[in-house]
Amino acid sequence: MHVVATAGHVDHGKSTLVRALTGMEPDRWAEERRRGLTIDLGFAWRTLPSGRSLAFVDVPGHERFVTNMLAGVGPVPAVMMVVAADEGWMPQSAEHLAVIDALGMAHGLLVVTRSDRADPSLAVEEARSELAGTCLGDIEAVTVSSTTGQGIDDLVKALDRLVSDLPPAQPDAPVRLWIDRVFTVKGMGTVVTGTLPDGKVSVGDELVLSPSGRRVRVRGLESLKRKVTSASGVSRVALNLKGTELSDTVRGMALTTPDQWTATRSLDVRLRGLTNDEVGRECILHIGSAAVAVRVRRLGKEFARLTLAQAAPFHVGDRAILRDPGSRRIAGVTVLDVRPPSLSGRGAAAAACRELASWPEAPTGRELLRRHQYLKKSDFALMGRQAEGHHAAGDWLVDPARWAVLGGQLTRLVGEYAGKNPLAPSLPVDIAKQALGLPDRRLVEALVQPPMRVETGRIHRPAATPQLPEAVAAAVRRLEDELATAPFRAPDTARLVELGLTSKAVIAAARVGALLRLAEGVVLPLGAEQAAVEILSTLPQPFTASEARSALDTTRRVAIPLLEYLDDKGHTVRVDSTTRRVRLRTGKP
Repeated sequence: MHVVATAGHVDHGKSTLVRALTGMEPDRWAEERRRGLTIDLGFAWRTLPSGRSLAFVDVPGHERFVTNMLAGVGPVPAVMMVVAADEGWMPQSAEHLAVIDALGMAHGLLVVTRSDRADPSLAVEEARSELAGTCLGDIEAVTVSSTTGQGIDDLVKALDRLVSDLPPAQPDAPVRLWIDRVFTVKGMGTVVTGTLPDGKVSVGDELVLSPSGRRVRVRGLESLKRKVTSASGVSRVALNLKGTELSDTVRGMALTTPDQWTATRSLDVRLRGLTNDEVGRECILHIGSAAVAVRVRRLGKEFARLTLAQAAPFHVGDRAILRDPGSRRIAGVTVLDVRPPSLSGRGAAAAACRELASWPEAPTGRELLRRHQYLKKSDFALMGRQAEGHHAAGDWLVDPARWAVLGGQLTRLVGEYAGKNPLAPSLPVDIAKQALGLPDRRLVEALVQPPMRVETGRIHRPAATPQLPEAVAAAVRRLEDELATAPFRAPDTARLVELGLTSKAVIAAARVGALLRLAEGVVLPLGAEQAAVEILSTLPQPFTASEARSALDTTRRVAIPLLEYLDDKGHTVRVDSTTRRVRLRTGKP
């Protein structure tokens, strides 16, 4: 099945067109039929010449019912943009197009109705001019008269072509069904309907009703008025639910696969189509059929932190609409982070803006891990992204650069604790966990490298390990702090001296294993060795020095001696005069 929504100005014949295409009445309420005005969402369907089933979501065109229009268009993959030949492009035509463009809905048809009343060519030309530069700029145009039937057959063929070009749904994706209608059936209880974009729903499935978090079970299932045992996206479905009452279920709620979505009240988003002063601090976020009040904190021209009045299920990459009820301006929203870190401290918002500006349009798991530093594989599923990063322990993945810094910090902590507690010099793992800010003690244990070891919940080191003078140890800590976010950007000699790492201090620190001295004036944190191996392992093998330099985000001054050091340690091996590869060890690079 495929689903298409209507869009366009009030009284341009959207419902009449759906009636002519399907023989069904999309206006469900007597008030709508009495007034000849669509107020709420309407639904109808037909079979196309190809045998495909096509359902229509008919939306109201009047400006007073824009929220209902957004609820209908939000979950649907394609649209019929309807313009009347005798009136041409109108204000709600523009408002509906702005919504469609903000959602990035690139599949649709331009349908000029009432072609029996006026020459449709002028309306087509005007509409194409308005569509130019939007996501619907190149869509096919069809002229029809719902009264005489002229062009209806051509429109049916065009709809068949449209749905054949739609991207396939993902039947294995987690379900998120935005509820657009709720009612009861005698003897059955609560029934909800919606457009299922991806995934599969079956009788007997347990789903989560958001935002309440209540678990409900699918007692019965229909699609296009036919009872079925399962339905896959894209389709219109009606679910008979067990576990919720009519009074507890409303339009805008969602049914989701358990443990596959992040129910959040805080989002970092990218905005499209706005300048700094175009929306207020209190707006409405429209996603699917939901309309949620949000507080907007701008992080710059293109980014914002949204705080939702109630939780809703999101994935990174979701598209939504931000609407200012006061000004009626809208913006397209792309969700970048569904569990963003708090903005505390001076300059936190500016720092967040700089970070988000470096991300792609839809961030990958790698960007999210770099921001959050530690994530479980299950966290990636909740965010809707593939798990990426250094597998540290258990289900935990850690950002490689952060892991390198942590290794050096742990070594320092063990030494400091031994100096303060000479009679019990081994550092308790739980103290290290708290000091390093790690969420799981298994991560601490995974950081411990020989000659240190973990026994009975404490980290031990060889008693004969030489101690650094406090001034040198402090200089090493300053180096680690400076390279916390870029562990391979080795300072030059002048900066090393400013940090307190003179030539003699560097030699002393390297001798006791407190840092890596790769060459004269080239010094890195202790954990950089393993981090470099982890990052180089992700490159296509073999790789050049230039490719390694780019991956490590460093300069040739650092990359060449670091690669030579890794060669000496047996981590890498030369393939020829210009390339090398990571040496395989126990089945892993």
